[in-house]
Amino acid sequence: MLHLILGGARSGKSNFGLQQALALSQQTSRNVTYVATGTATDAEMSARIARHQQERPDHWNLAEVPLELMEFITLQNLSTNTHPILLIDCLTLWLNNHLYHRPAQDFTLLFDTLTQALSASNADIFIIANEVGLGIIPMGELTRQFVDQAGWLNQAVAKAADSVTFVAAGLPMPLKRP
Repeated sequence: MLHLILGGARSGKSNFGLQQALALSQQTSRNVTYVATGTATDAEMSARIARHQQERPDHWNLAEVPLELMEFITLQNLSTNTHPILLIDCLTLWLNNHLYHRPAQDFTLLFDTLTQALSASNADIFIIANEVGLGIIPMGELTRQFVDQAGWLNQAVAKAADSVTFVAAGLPMPLKRP
């Protein structure tokens, strides 16, 4: 099962995803692995990471995966016979890391490889992403590239997903259901 959860900044998307993963964990007696893609590049980002750490249960596993998300998902399939629960937060930061560290790569190929790994996974995956295309169009080339790539990435994952939920003002709105 792949559930994409989209929303703007401070929309409640991460909390919604956390609650969904927690509910599935309690129903199935399986633990959750929180897959963090963000990196503490400054004090503000460190504070965001700390807030997310406080929000999730202490007994959850943590995997810090700023770049190698497909490899991590594939390893999860190979390393366990069970169906793991993954909460990936967030796809947009993962994209940002790629734009920063690997700007010359073929992003269409990257997105195809990601959706193939997600579709082939035996895990139940909740994946959080920012919807950045509803705001003001950025003036700079790099920020426009980020918005464009984020939109294409969200479309690719939404197509592969079983469920897609948009969260605004803390209210989940289903866009796609199984």
